Amino acid sequence: MKKSEFVTLIADKTGLSKKDTEKTMDAIFAAIGDALASGDKVQIAGFGSFETKERAARTGHNPRTGEEISIAAAMTPVFKPSKTLKDKVDMK
Repeated sequence: MKKSEFVTLIADKTGLSKKDTEKTMDAIFAAIGDALASGDKVQIAGFGSFETKERAARTGHNPRTGEEISIAAAMTPVFKPSKTLKDKVDMK
């Protein structure tokens, strides 16, 4: 689902305009990004949690040349779904 389709879906469910819905969604995603950038964990009950984890430095290979390269350690965002969300997705 593309962002525009998601905006339409949310706007239909809430009765808000698409413009207001998109502004709200952008603000939510920006707030989550800002919280993660500052090292905070974001928990949304019934949905899941967003947090960051440190990815260790490692050695990789250049696929063209086969040369070994060093990949630096980095912080990466991680999403952990709640049990409620897992159960909802698993319903077939």
